[in-house]
Amino acid sequence: MADTVAFPIDTPAGKRNVEVSYERLGGGEPVVLLHGIGHHLQVWDPVTGILAAERDVINVDLPGFGHSPALPDGVRYDLAGVIPVLGALFEALGVDRPHVVGNSLGGLLALQLGQAKLVRSVTAFSPAGFWNKPEGLYAFALLSAMRRGALLMPPRVVAGLARTAAGRAALVGSIYSRPGRRSPDAVIAETRAMREATGFDEVLAAGQGVRFTDDVPDVPVTIGWGSADRLLIPRQGIRAKNTIPAARLLRLTGCGHVPMSDDPALVARVILDATR
Repeated sequence: MADTVAFPIDTPAGKRNVEVSYERLGGGEPVVLLHGIGHHLQVWDPVTGILAAERDVINVDLPGFGHSPALPDGVRYDLAGVIPVLGALFEALGVDRPHVVGNSLGGLLALQLGQAKLVRSVTAFSPAGFWNKPEGLYAFALLSAMRRGALLMPPRVVAGLARTAAGRAALVGSIYSRPGRRSPDAVIAETRAMREATGFDEVLAAGQGVRFTDDVPDVPVTIGWGSADRLLIPRQGIRAKNTIPAARLLRLTGCGHVPMSDDPALVARVILDATR
């Protein structure tokens, strides 16, 4: 069951509260999990139980996604706006420089938090920001199509498709290499999360100008890239390694863009190794 934490941040109009929905379980070193654009914290469900046996797992809905409300007026969804919010979230949750793990947008945020020295380690699965122009245009077009589909498709049609392996492949096959492993309920819930994401359009617009070009010094970085990633193609991992030379780059064989469901044991092992 998710909890909610509220905390103040500075905005152009003065102090305003941000609310974030999160789940926390386990014990040990704190590990914060950050999902991708249009997703919600439940995307990490295949690995949270494994991680919680050894870690204090804090799984969050980013502002404007899942059950977390939109950011206050005047706070932008770009990196300059969101990174201070995440730093304030860590403080509100009583964690000092946690390990941070992110996927896609969450991976980009995790790397940026590493640059800001707000975390003790970064694990990023297919992080955004290492595309060239054609790859970026392709990724944003695919994400926009997923959003349009989620907005236009009646819930009863989504529910019907989710009941079959072929239907689940049609709904989420662009981000999972093994969409049949997703349960019908999970696919219905993440399609609803995409449809109801109040922050989607602003995040997508802010992301189109993003290129991650600077090193992340003095913070251990692990980057995992699915060999079957159809959204951010695997050669972007080589660019990430060239940008962050000390990073450990891992090929996640058979995994798609969102690897946690495709191979939970592998993803959990990578996270536990990276946060030791």
